[in-house]
Amino acid sequence: MKQPDNKDANKEKKINQKPPFWSAGLNWFYLFLFAFLLVFTFFSNPSGSTKEKSWGFVRDSLIAQDKIEKIIVVNKEFAEIYVKKDLTGSTANRNIGEKWLQTADIPQYRITIGSVDSFEAKLQRAQESVSPTMAIDVQYQNRGSWVNIFSWLLPLGIILLFWMYILGKLGGGGKGSNPLFNFGKSTAVLTEKGSKTTVNFKDIAGLKEAKAEVMEVVDFLKNPERYTKLGAKIPKGVMLVGPPGTGKTLMAKAVAGEAQVPFFSMSGSEFVEMFVGVGASRVRDLFKRAKEKSPSIIFIDEIDAVGRSRGKVNAFQANDERESTLNQLLTELDGFGPNTGVIVLAATNRPDVLDKALLRPGRFDRHIYLELPTKEERIEIFNVHLRPIKLSKNVDVSVLAKLSPGFSGADIANICNEAALIAARNKKKAVEQEDFMEARDRVIGGLERKSKIISAKEKEIVAHHEAGHAIVSWFLKNVDSLVKVSIIPRGKSLGSAWYLPEERQIVTKSQFLDQICAALGGRAAEEIIFNETSSGALDDLEKVTKQAYSMVSFYGLDEEIGPISFYDSSGQNERFLGKPYSEHMAQLIDKEVRDLVYTAYERTKNLLIEHLDELKKLAQLLLTQEVVEKEALEELLGKRGLPETGTLPKASNSVNT
Repeated sequence: MKQPDNKDANKEKKINQKPPFWSAGLNWFYLFLFAFLLVFTFFSNPSGSTKEKSWGFVRDSLIAQDKIEKIIVVNKEFAEIYVKKDLTGSTANRNIGEKWLQTADIPQYRITIGSVDSFEAKLQRAQESVSPTMAIDVQYQNRGSWVNIFSWLLPLGIILLFWMYILGKLGGGGKGSNPLFNFGKSTAVLTEKGSKTTVNFKDIAGLKEAKAEVMEVVDFLKNPERYTKLGAKIPKGVMLVGPPGTGKTLMAKAVAGEAQVPFFSMSGSEFVEMFVGVGASRVRDLFKRAKEKSPSIIFIDEIDAVGRSRGKVNAFQANDERESTLNQLLTELDGFGPNTGVIVLAATNRPDVLDKALLRPGRFDRHIYLELPTKEERIEIFNVHLRPIKLSKNVDVSVLAKLSPGFSGADIANICNEAALIAARNKKKAVEQEDFMEARDRVIGGLERKSKIISAKEKEIVAHHEAGHAIVSWFLKNVDSLVKVSIIPRGKSLGSAWYLPEERQIVTKSQFLDQICAALGGRAAEEIIFNETSSGALDDLEKVTKQAYSMVSFYGLDEEIGPISFYDSSGQNERFLGKPYSEHMAQLIDKEVRDLVYTAYERTKNLLIEHLDELKKLAQLLLTQEVVEKEALEELLGKRGLPETGTLPKASNSVNT
């Protein structure tokens, strides 16, 4: 039998051995020190056994019977009374009801005096009433008491112990580290070379172009000779830009896992503190640590928290902490000092607010745009997130990707997780296709609220409202394909029409107009059927108004205004209260927007009047089934794609408001 190794036995002995008493830290020391102060204060009081008496007792029981040897007035506040030694422990004193101490050095009684003059006068009268020759020895002392000292030392000590405990908690547990001097230190998380990470480039689906550029940075750190022998220089900074959920932070995590070099990661908000100069100090410390471990990578997430543009908006501030931090960051990226071997990755979804000096070549040489994934890329993303999920055989990933246009990687991950939760809630053994459809509807529209009580009149209005959307969008060729219509409350809405958007890069004027008509279909149906409108079209009217103003003032799609755009891609005009056009132009824009919306509304009403029978039938079908799928719509309305039969009314310059 193999004998256990001595080293292993020693390790087990150390593990099983109880830690020494003093290894618990300074907490026990603080506790014993506090207890010692209390005990010492109590026992160090020499008058702890002295009886506090009134002047009447002293006059009648002590002065009248000539028992006082001397009186010491202390600090002009109280008087200590010493009884004659031959009376200590006598029977007469026991009759008084007091038990004398056997020591005459400690006063037996004490009284509080109002003032020295009044005390002397009362003492003089009491002595004369007993005997004219009586004279009690009265002494005066100024005495410093431990009680008085500890009365202010003890609260101060408690406050100091409290702050030492709090600062010890804030120190992060590092041995020998003083948190008072760590405010200016960088809080970046360091991923050392060779550490195990759970994310690599295999976990990033889609984003082929962005992944290729980032992998080139990683390849340079691994094989720098391949590039330097040709005279090439690696970019100092790489800016990852894209909408939320497109994988910017995930890309940085993959770089940390693949680079095999020290990787410093932190958020841009960690530079900004309430103390002036802390942000700039943390920037210096971060780059100092990175240079010591070069070659290395620094990743700053949400850099717009510290890299906002410096402009007139900050001109009235005497000292802006964010601006000083940005200046230090600019200096470290490409200043006078060398910055070799350190590559900076940054991520943001708001590149329009960043300072131009931060984005120039030499600091962030490469700007990688991560856009929303296409259909093929969504298939790859679905395959990545479906790995840990137990799927049924009827799950078609291509259909899932087709039914999720405009979804980011985070949205797809959320749908996969919701589908698994729905399947588990229904006690299924595998996740099926219908679970993904329900998860998609829940992510987009919110949770179904079938228990919400709606009156019959309101339900009828909602049914005709949604039927109006469906009829208009069905007979207009430039509207997205209709998938289903529902009057089941979901989220904040009482009903909804579900579309399958086409992946367009540009939108034409006719497509804009058809989309506006489809959005106005619900309100127009209410007016035609009930001869009045409701507040249910609030969301539709908001979308229509914004879309109309975009067509007129941004995209230049109005004939009267012409090819003029007041869109500000730099965001500079947001800082000013005024508009970049005159009052006359503002009135003209408002007039053209009203004409455009009213023309589209009249077109929508004419289309619904022409298909009034289909509108009523679809509304009744919704009241019966609550949900009408695409197959039922085709049976009722025919195959989609037929030419529009509605007529477009002529535009009128005069609009009745």
